[in-house]
Amino acid sequence: MAVETVIILAAGEGTRMKSNTAKVLHRVAGRPLLGHVLAAVEHLQPKEIRIVVGSGRQSVEEYISEVLPSATTIFQEKRGGTGHATQLALAGNDIRGTVLVLAGDTPMLTGQSLAAFLQVHNSGNFTASVLTAEHPDPTGYGRIVRTASDELSHIVEERDATDEEKFIFEVNSGVYAFDGAKLMNSIGKITDANAQGELYLTDVIGILKREGESTAAVLLEDFTEILGVNDRIQLAESAALLRDRINEHWMREGVTIIDPTTTWIDVTAQLGRDVTVHPGSSILGTTTIATGAVIGPRTTLTDCDVKEGAAVLESIAIESVIGEGATVGPFSYLRSGTFLDEGAKAGAFVEIKNSSVGRASKVPHLSYVGDATIGEGTNIGAATIFVNYDGVDKHHTTVGDHVRIGSDTMLIAPVSIGDGAYTAAGSVITEDVPAGAIGVGRAKQRNVLGWVLRKRAGSKSAKAAEAKEKKG
Repeated sequence: MAVETVIILAAGEGTRMKSNTAKVLHRVAGRPLLGHVLAAVEHLQPKEIRIVVGSGRQSVEEYISEVLPSATTIFQEKRGGTGHATQLALAGNDIRGTVLVLAGDTPMLTGQSLAAFLQVHNSGNFTASVLTAEHPDPTGYGRIVRTASDELSHIVEERDATDEEKFIFEVNSGVYAFDGAKLMNSIGKITDANAQGELYLTDVIGILKREGESTAAVLLEDFTEILGVNDRIQLAESAALLRDRINEHWMREGVTIIDPTTTWIDVTAQLGRDVTVHPGSSILGTTTIATGAVIGPRTTLTDCDVKEGAAVLESIAIESVIGEGATVGPFSYLRSGTFLDEGAKAGAFVEIKNSSVGRASKVPHLSYVGDATIGEGTNIGAATIFVNYDGVDKHHTTVGDHVRIGSDTMLIAPVSIGDGAYTAAGSVITEDVPAGAIGVGRAKQRNVLGWVLRKRAGSKSAKAAEAKEKKG
């Protein structure tokens, strides 16, 4: 095992976020910041994960218990620096083996980079190692001070750095590896004699060096992996970086993304080969898209299952299944519980909710389908409304196979339309229609002659009618 114990520091106030949400719970690419760190750490398969929480304790602990119930949380009531947080995580434990310490607000870090870092630490038998990167703008970061022989001398926080040290571009990532026993022995020796008046974990490295222990600074090639999030600007920057990383991954896997800068795919989504994603589309949550499907433009899918060869154009779908070869849009809204079978269609300006549309059935345009089951080969005429709500309860409508629902029909649930049945256009259907019958639910038309001339005298309509009468 490369690492025995992982300590994640996730207690920060996040005051610059100016939010009621705990900083580590702000989301990018389908996960909270802390969720990305947990995913990277789980790649290492550590024996134990200990997470120090503080600000927003209840919500953070609820999230941790949901996604990683095996983790241990430790509450840091008063924030006293990274050293203090680590002391709390170690208290009452006899920790041995390698200990990894990192922050909970670095969503770009990958499990592969952490594994490579630990490989260097363990193979070199170092007592302490720090992961570093060369940042083009090191402002705000602790600087890595090296000796003339290019070995790690010490780490200095920016507020304590000299003017010369501030020109160092190699910075501290906030990721450390320690020999657990020696960390336990030295963590109590750090003091708050610094500009911040806090206990710095970096001071442990200086203590270990003075005691003759071996330390290392391990340079990470891609500095973007160490970027933390402290405000909304950095949150957006991290989101864009993750967007690009995710899009590049899927393009290398055989997905065509027409405009990667306007395509947002959550890290939790899955796409098959030969999928095409058009501009302005978002693929969110646990959405899966099978081979050959076409998405967009301007489409948002959340927790959907899109089958092979389906097409979704300028539409929104949530928790829906879009069957093989099915088509959606433009301007459709598939709400939770929608199921489109193979070759089904939800056309322009169609809303469907908690309903199944059978194989090769069509809801072509301007319709609402709620709480319904539609069989195969059925056509739902334009402007049809499934009236599912009586003001108190929702009711179900069943439409059979090869049914033809006339345009502007209202199906008042609960009601059933039998196989092969029709409804007349403009009907209000309140009773079941047997198989093979036609349901007609409309009043007989009557024309009141001369009504416009009497009731709308002098209007443009009346003048047009008068002109027509004169022409005979």
